[in-house]
Amino acid sequence: MAEPQEKGRPVAGIYSVQSRDSGSRAADRIAAILTAVWIVLVGGFLFVMRDAPEALSGLDPVQFVMVLMAVFLPVAMIWIGAWAAKSSRIMREESARLQAAIDALRQSYIAQQKALETAPRPDVEKKLEEIAARTKETEDRIATFTSSREKGETVKISHEIVRTATEEGQAALELGTPAEALQPPLSRADFIRALNFPEDVDDVDGFAALRLALKHRDTAKLVQAAQDVLTLLSEEGIYMDDLRPDRARPEVWRAFAAGERGRAVAPLGGIRDRSSLALTAARMRADPIFRDAAHHFLRQFDTRFAEFAEGATDAEIAAFSSTRTARAFMLLGRVSGTFN
Repeated sequence: MAEPQEKGRPVAGIYSVQSRDSGSRAADRIAAILTAVWIVLVGGFLFVMRDAPEALSGLDPVQFVMVLMAVFLPVAMIWIGAWAAKSSRIMREESARLQAAIDALRQSYIAQQKALETAPRPDVEKKLEEIAARTKETEDRIATFTSSREKGETVKISHEIVRTATEEGQAALELGTPAEALQPPLSRADFIRALNFPEDVDDVDGFAALRLALKHRDTAKLVQAAQDVLTLLSEEGIYMDDLRPDRARPEVWRAFAAGERGRAVAPLGGIRDRSSLALTAARMRADPIFRDAAHHFLRQFDTRFAEFAEGATDAEIAAFSSTRTARAFMLLGRVSGTFN
């Protein structure tokens, strides 16, 4: 047995073409009846006026037109009224049908939502969520040292890995012998690769070089300082891979390592990106934490590069100047006035 329709709710199907045609025919019948009545009245009037032909023949053209309008204008008004009534009825029916369709869609949507909420979740979906959660947890633990805007990645350096490796490198052995005393010296190639940071999570050589660098206390200080400024610069949308500095000759870098400052080493400030310079300068003025991190990084860079430059070849200095750490030095050094 069909359920009764809700009170006041339009029933689908009642506004069919048949019901609309019946309403139209009713309006047409009423208009036809009124037209017939009017024609009978006009005919009766003319029949009465047949005894006075002089009254009709004496009409001028304007009066004759007025008589015609008086005869036919009511007929036109009757049919215009009938057309308006039919149009109004059609509009009401269409509005009711639209409301009924909207109500049906709403009820269907509510029923689907309730079914989804009460339906048991598939095992595949649960497994996918577990895999996604594990992947997220793994990514949080992996150090990502890239600063490439094109790859859609940001500078996200793992403080946990850096801190752990640094503590291991600085752990004291018995009799007060530091652990770094037993570590083999860091090669220049590993030093350069570590200061450029790994390209991505698959850069095995980059991570290996970074771990070796973090086991040497002085290099670890520079890595940590570079890590801090790269992270802070990324907050302003400044990424080292986006910068294309002018290359300085190795002898200029050697002069800087020897203690030269000012215009003598001005070619080192080869960053020409105005937006990066403006954003960095504004952050330097407004943020004391950023300013302290930048100055600490510059001090660490000066000390460590002076040690590196002793005995380094021109090719090694050129490779060093292309690292992300060196680009950060060029940017911060120019903003802080090191090359003025």
